[in-house]
Amino acid sequence: MNNPIPYGRQNITEEDIEAVVSTLKSDYLTQGPKIAEFEEAFANYVDSKFAVAVSNGTAALHLCALALNVKQGDKVITTPITFAASANCVRYCGGEVVFADIDPETYLLDIDNVRKLLEAEPKGTYKGIVPVDFAGRAVDLEAFRKLAEEYDIWIIEDSCHAPGGFFADSKNQKQFCGNGNFADLAIFSFHPVKHIACGEGGMITTNNDKLYEKLLQLRTHGIVKDDNKYKNSIDFAVGSSVSSSGVENYPNWYMEMQDLGYNYRLTDFQAALGSSQLKRAEEGIEKRRALATKYQEAFKNKNFIKGQSGVVEGHAYHLYILKVENRLGLYNYLRENKIFAQIHYIPCHLMPYYRSLGWEEGDLPVAEQYYKNCISLPMFPSLTEDEQEFVIEKINSFYGD
Repeated sequence: MNNPIPYGRQNITEEDIEAVVSTLKSDYLTQGPKIAEFEEAFANYVDSKFAVAVSNGTAALHLCALALNVKQGDKVITTPITFAASANCVRYCGGEVVFADIDPETYLLDIDNVRKLLEAEPKGTYKGIVPVDFAGRAVDLEAFRKLAEEYDIWIIEDSCHAPGGFFADSKNQKQFCGNGNFADLAIFSFHPVKHIACGEGGMITTNNDKLYEKLLQLRTHGIVKDDNKYKNSIDFAVGSSVSSSGVENYPNWYMEMQDLGYNYRLTDFQAALGSSQLKRAEEGIEKRRALATKYQEAFKNKNFIKGQSGVVEGHAYHLYILKVENRLGLYNYLRENKIFAQIHYIPCHLMPYYRSLGWEEGDLPVAEQYYKNCISLPMFPSLTEDEQEFVIEKINSFYGD
């Protein structure tokens, strides 16, 4: 292969380019109609009531924590096998992150470990859980919802890897990641290597109208522009001290900052790209699942394989993971052959920042063992058959198979 093969790659079509150029030529570059169009289309895609477009997935997580009123000292549980933002959003608000170990088969947050943490403290100690649909595999949120209700805690579902993913509930009904049926809030990312690329960008979905309104406010500096929600008097807004001025409505220029919010908005041209990409989302998922099936067949019963993502119903396959012997050797060998596999993830609790808060090696043995063996293979819809065959061939070659 002459061209490098990355682990992930965006796919930009002429239709995508036309959508962005058309928006660039319009009257709005930001805060225009393309935002609402993208939000509505995305909410429909994941089957949620509301969607709020934001600047990136990390901003989405931060806004969720703010909307749920995470504050100093609040304890929140999440997985160590995730991008750091899943945990950091709690720290941004002054909360305490408590990591629970992962399931050795699914690589997802282990509900039994979460229950043990909850049982070990008085009710009310923990405020929430942030499960992650890691690699694109959907968490069984129905089970987590039951646990959350038992302990009166909220759920933020980190679905950055899993738009279009789903799990089957106890009634064998498909429950799409981010649909809001079990989580209070869910978040997505539109980074270039994700299923839907906006360059940067994120989305929050929910079925809770109060949280939705709060998110809209926090996304734009905490500012409200609604006659029915203003707190200052009309006289103040007009600039008159005469209460009998006869003014019945607030002037068009008026707005109020009612909370400490942020500028976490998405631009219209990013939203236009997202809407265009969303039209091909299911096509992309089907290609990812076909790639996963081929990897599964290629590596089943291989002696050097300690585990792999496999073929799982509802998996969205942002990543395809192998657990292998001599991971470092394989990683370097693939790079020598211009195959740029990646490692997802260094356990969050062993990052220096979280070590400084008291976490140590040995605290989460399953996650730590997973990290020693994991490697993410190239997985993106435009990966060609020849490219995938080359990846498989080189892995087998490294192990002398």
